[in-house]
Amino acid sequence: MSIRSKIILVVLPLVIVTLVLAGTASYFAAAKGITRITQQFFGFKLNELRKYAENQWALLVENNYSGRPDMVLAAENAVEAYSHSIILSDTELIFALDGERAVAMATAEFDISEAEKAALLRTLEETDDELFNAPIGGVDRVIRAFYFTPFQWWILLTEKNTAFYRDVDSITLQTIIMIGAASAVVVLMLIIFTKLLITPLKRVIKTMDRIIGSTDLSARVEVEYQDETGQLAHTFNLMITELEKAYTQIKRYAFDAVLARKKEQRIRQIFQKYVPKDLIDKFFAAPESMLVGDNRVLAILFSDIRSFTTISEGMAPDDLVKSLNRYFSGQVDIIMNRNGIVDKYIGDAIMAFWGAPVKHDDDALQSVLSGLDMIDALRGFNETQRDLGKPEFRIGIGINYGIVTVGNIGSERKMDYTVIGDMVNLASRMEGLTKLYRQEILISESLYVEIQGKLPTRLLDTVAVKGKTRGIKIYTVKRSLAGDEERAWAIHNEGMEAYYRCSFEDAAAKFQGVLDLLPGDFIAKVLLTRCKNYALTPPPEGWDGIEVMKSK
Repeated sequence: MSIRSKIILVVLPLVIVTLVLAGTASYFAAAKGITRITQQFFGFKLNELRKYAENQWALLVENNYSGRPDMVLAAENAVEAYSHSIILSDTELIFALDGERAVAMATAEFDISEAEKAALLRTLEETDDELFNAPIGGVDRVIRAFYFTPFQWWILLTEKNTAFYRDVDSITLQTIIMIGAASAVVVLMLIIFTKLLITPLKRVIKTMDRIIGSTDLSARVEVEYQDETGQLAHTFNLMITELEKAYTQIKRYAFDAVLARKKEQRIRQIFQKYVPKDLIDKFFAAPESMLVGDNRVLAILFSDIRSFTTISEGMAPDDLVKSLNRYFSGQVDIIMNRNGIVDKYIGDAIMAFWGAPVKHDDDALQSVLSGLDMIDALRGFNETQRDLGKPEFRIGIGINYGIVTVGNIGSERKMDYTVIGDMVNLASRMEGLTKLYRQEILISESLYVEIQGKLPTRLLDTVAVKGKTRGIKIYTVKRSLAGDEERAWAIHNEGMEAYYRCSFEDAAAKFQGVLDLLPGDFIAKVLLTRCKNYALTPPPEGWDGIEVMKSK
């Protein structure tokens, strides 16, 4: 496609759209004004007719003639005569329909079918002195009417649609003609001006083709105009003069680029040990974007080693470091293999998240599976610890799912790609609650919604963590269940439903059933005790089952 065509295709729509918008605005303004004036005049005539009819009836009433049929007929004839006097065009029609749907009077002969009468009367009963359209004798008309009770007439003032909107239609036609004529002039002017613009450019192209074909750098473009096209030709001539120098620079830049790429590869190899590959790729693709924070829905995991202070006090420093490195190595591999990002180590704790910088459809599920994998891997780690005569590790994992702020946070000299926000704090609180509820893993209600039906879960409680008043449901989760454990979890969840309904005796029976299947189950014991206490001393009205946590 030529430049001329592109210029026309770009400029012409802009001009035409401007013309259309201006014409349309003028059309609507004029049409609205004409229509308003016409409607007001229409309403004025109808009001005058109404006043005249009321005056005629008032005369009958004042002279005690309202009961004489001949005098009433005279008044009706007077209204009909007045209707004739206010008719201004052949297309206007004033008529009246009596209670029998008969035409009581009309300013001209016309045809109207029974179906049209019925539809007309239905519309009249639904409208309240409003303007509307309806067919009369097969012709669409604009109608306004009022009901005159003394005569029991519907008096209708009508005008053909074509006559009523004649001026509006005229404005429409004129607007279309003006837009078409203006568009034609614009096209002609664009063709002329683009030719003047493109001719110098064609000379530049012709000279460039000659240089490429002959490698003769002595060719120059004639500078014809003292404008941008002339400046382009002059600049082109300067470019040819500097081409050899540019070629030398290009070779040097190419060499530098090879060195830079090798340097980048070395940087990648070094930092991939500390920063996820996805994050490094994103940084090299758009370094400036890494400085901008972003709100995203992420899964956040906290994992902590139980009684680590006691463990560290009983081990030599080098043995402790070796055990920690072996523990972290296995745990981090699990997180990264499931598309997670290890945010940081907080002493012996691990903080990780899923969903940034790259989002995956199954981030929520992968975070939970990572937690389960970490628990499974800990068993193998502890076997090695036992073989080495070292203390075993026990961990607690808390996972939450919600909106956080993610991005590079810090100073120019030290930054971390990390996440912050209430959802991060809640994930940390969830990890802390694993101690209180004696569970290896806890997940939040928002995460439960994402994995529901994909993994077996057990509702443990509704808690309000420290610093919060709104309660959240907490769950534990496993990869699979079998036998008594599967039956016990199902009974437990039924018990939780009864517990929240305040059916404490039914709930206690369910939790006792859990203990029959899983003797010593801590959660079932806690809830059974609560139910017995609540059965004796019911909670206050409006109780929502929330347990307020006083600490972490």
